[in-house]
Amino acid sequence: MKRTSEQTIFVFCDQALGPWVPLVANRPHVVHVHDLLALRSALGEVPENPTSLTGQVYQRYIRRGFRQARHFISISAKSREDLHQFGKITPLTSAVVYNGMNFPYRRMSAASADAIVRALGFGDLTPGPILHVGGGQWYKNLAGVIAMYAKYASLTADPRELICVSPAPNGEVRRRLKAVPANGRVRFVFNLPSSTLQALYSVASAFLFPSLAEGFGWPLIEAQACGCPVITTDAAPMNEVAGPAACYLPRLKSAGDMDAWATEAAAVLQGLLEEPEPERQRRIELGRAWVERFDVDRAVDEYLAIYKDVLESGAHCQIDVRLGQSTQV
Repeated sequence: MKRTSEQTIFVFCDQALGPWVPLVANRPHVVHVHDLLALRSALGEVPENPTSLTGQVYQRYIRRGFRQARHFISISAKSREDLHQFGKITPLTSAVVYNGMNFPYRRMSAASADAIVRALGFGDLTPGPILHVGGGQWYKNLAGVIAMYAKYASLTADPRELICVSPAPNGEVRRRLKAVPANGRVRFVFNLPSSTLQALYSVASAFLFPSLAEGFGWPLIEAQACGCPVITTDAAPMNEVAGPAACYLPRLKSAGDMDAWATEAAAVLQGLLEEPEPERQRRIELGRAWVERFDVDRAVDEYLAIYKDVLESGAHCQIDVRLGQSTQV
């Protein structure tokens, strides 16, 4: 640090690097904020994810560090809201810059997508499977996905297959799988390259993403970029990121509400699958237009503009950035 000029800006790529922030608190700096789920859990705000005593201490240690920062960039308005509420920061800059797509997801031709999907060992997936993509974390609500599918499969004689791009199911998910009717089909695959995931998005008829919480929710824009209609949770940031083309579900409140929630969600899924073709195409085109705003070049330009303002304006500038709109106050 002593060897760097005053025109050096120190960029923290995640707020979890908070313990290092005090070292540069009086130098130009920016902290990128992804989600505050671990901190909220440690504070007892997330009953679905209780945190151990050591985890609570560690999250407070992280917060004690990043609270000394004055310049922040969050990936969603929800993350920024959580940063202010639970981070207890005093920012000079608190910007929202949405993630840019990190792979050029676009709808593939039927022939190209089918060839990739068949290479995975799938047979004919016509008229299009139902898809879920997630890392298996508690907030992805995989048990809810399976419960929703089980209710849907009970409503039709020939339900579409559910493909879960997710780790092997845990005990709760396995329990839910037992309730899937015999005519239902659920398959798990994981660690797929982006090109293969693009093919699955392209052949899928619906994408399920009923998360309990997120920092952003990459699959929401990936699916829509590939022309796959989305069903997600009507809560921030999912409704913030998924936009006007998505179908929305209420947030699952507790495991005790699962059956009633899954019944309502299955009706939404069935309605989407039975949507008249002209209406479905309007939904797909609206989704494609919406995700154009999540452009990596735009995100990088916004990052650089904020870095430049922090360097040039020091502690006297507050910036608010959302979807390319910048205001200096």
